[in-house]
Amino acid sequence: MKKLIIAASLAALFSTGSALAETIKIGVTPGEHAKIMEVVKEVAAKKDLDLEILEFSDYVVPNQALNDGELNANSFQHQPYLDNQVADRKFDLVSVGTTITTPMGVYSKKVKSLDELKDGATIGIPNDPTNGGRALLVLASKGLIKVKEEAGLKVTPADVIENPKNLQFAELDAAQLPRALDDTDASVINTNYASQGGLNPKTDAIAIESEKSPYANIIVVRTVDKDQPWVKTLVQSYQSPEVKAYITEEFKGTVIPSW
Repeated sequence: MKKLIIAASLAALFSTGSALAETIKIGVTPGEHAKIMEVVKEVAAKKDLDLEILEFSDYVVPNQALNDGELNANSFQHQPYLDNQVADRKFDLVSVGTTITTPMGVYSKKVKSLDELKDGATIGIPNDPTNGGRALLVLASKGLIKVKEEAGLKVTPADVIENPKNLQFAELDAAQLPRALDDTDASVINTNYASQGGLNPKTDAIAIESEKSPYANIIVVRTVDKDQPWVKTLVQSYQSPEVKAYITEEFKGTVIPSW
């Protein structure tokens, strides 16, 4: 009889433990963010946190979905982009932890170095303000253009004050830039979309952003949720030795842990 009672008690305990597992919907973009989150999911599962990973093909919808309560968190953007989205769209969202840095690269099917760009060359850059500004700062860091210092990170083509090669800027949706390489002389592309387009930043880029970039990616939640226990568990799961080891092995320096 005692054995039956103990067995029933253990069954109830395990059943309760399973029921306590919490499911969190987290939005990511394809490429490295989605791949890494699959590893985070394995780590989080050991902490009774179940992650449902949802992929989005652009940079706008994941924040709107999070703000609307369709997601619990997202992991795809850097702080300057979030700041811009909060200012423009009045989202009530906040960063709760850093994830990775993905250096932007300059890619081309027509030239093998920036020096080969001809006068009047067309350069594709993302059409969202934050990543467009980031792309221009990459070009400025390589000496192709000079921009107004007071513009800070919010640089636009209108802030270009020196342009010796008379470069023309084609502002395109970030996800379209890899496919637009046939139509541009070069394009500045975020790593996740470059990878999705079959491009390797380390081997295919003709120039790459410095590792000292201020554009570390972040985990974002609604402000009202920032102190929830699952948020701490999510961040700890991401910033774990297992995830860091995976990033180092899988991406071999093209994606860098930022914690």
